[in-house]
Amino acid sequence: MSQLTWRKSSFSEGHTDTCVELAADTAGLPHLRESDDPEVVISTTPAALRALLRAAKAGELDRLGG
Repeated sequence: MSQLTWRKSSFSEGHTDTCVELAADTAGLPHLRESDDPEVVISTTPAALRALLRAAKAGELDRLGG
């Protein structure tokens, strides 16, 4: 995973390590990680990532955990 080029959201808080980063491998598969724990990487499919982003944009994840 070290060969991946990680990108942070433009909404990240300055240069802190409190955001989710995304990268795509050479096959186009997306990977996610928390910037404060970069060794833990979640790999997914483009379709699953699109569904996650749609749900987040629609506010469907706003009330998780309470």
